Amino acid sequence: MLAVAVIGVVFAYVLPKIASYGKAWSVAETLSDSWILVLCGVTLLNVLSNVPPWMAALPGIGFVKAARVALASNALSIVAPGGIAVGAAAQVKLLRSWGLRGSSVALATTLTNVLGQLVTFGFPVLAIGALSAEGGHNSSLDAVAFVGVAAFVVIASGFAYVLWNAKAANQIGYAIAGGVTWTKKRFRGSPVRWGGPEFVHFRAEALQLLRRRWAVLTISMLASQLAVFLVLIVTLRALGVSGSQVTIVEAFASWSLIRALGKIPITPGGFGVEEIALTGALIGFGAHNGQAVSATLIYRFLTVFPSIAIGIAAATTFRVGRQPTA
Repeated sequence: MLAVAVIGVVFAYVLPKIASYGKAWSVAETLSDSWILVLCGVTLLNVLSNVPPWMAALPGIGFVKAARVALASNALSIVAPGGIAVGAAAQVKLLRSWGLRGSSVALATTLTNVLGQLVTFGFPVLAIGALSAEGGHNSSLDAVAFVGVAAFVVIASGFAYVLWNAKAANQIGYAIAGGVTWTKKRFRGSPVRWGGPEFVHFRAEALQLLRRRWAVLTISMLASQLAVFLVLIVTLRALGVSGSQVTIVEAFASWSLIRALGKIPITPGGFGVEEIALTGALIGFGAHNGQAVSATLIYRFLTVFPSIAIGIAAATTFRVGRQPTA
């Protein structure tokens, strides 16, 4: 109900106060046919960019299966409250139903999600540095960058500690297993049947995969994330927001701000929160009100709704290739 309230207030009251939808539409009507084709192209590129990280994290899965799991889980993470957790659960469910080993599934799911979070929270810090080099400043980005640094350190140090040595992995495994068992008992669930040894095995497999494919994993994840930014910068230029109004660095700063804010589970998919943050950032950097609202709405439409539609279509293929249970 909080999410519905936030979304309703943003779209019914706040955005129209910044610029009326009629004004935003008049800006959108200036799009030429050639720009529309370019926008369609970068949107398709963005959707497909979700696939390579899974092919890197799960060697041998193939493009089709990687696309199905990436797109289906991405759609669920957008529309469901607590999206990241729901998306990860969908990834595990799909991959296990196709007969893939549990340890490989756990490793691929962990690596893609952890690396994705590291990149997302690392970008605001990079944006601060780039803005400072340009002589610019944004107080909102400063706050997000501070949170991003904290999140980055927590995620990176936790993952690194597991990989540091087998003893650490064993201790963490038993600690997490105990916590999960305690939680399940509160809901009359049965104790988990895994613990420290499974984490030790996970550590060994993770190190082996990272030694062989860390470069491919990192590059594919960076490309996947930056494909989303490409949609924004093309949208801005297509709507006439010139480089003198909003530079590439300023656009990157605005985008990294909303990506980090979108990870806070206030509303599904960051609806409402990301629109206000992006619109305000673009106006702060020099875009006109109508341009900022129009660019925000078009960017959000192109990065959200195609992913949802294609992801739902991918989810309907859930039983294709499913292994029969004994």
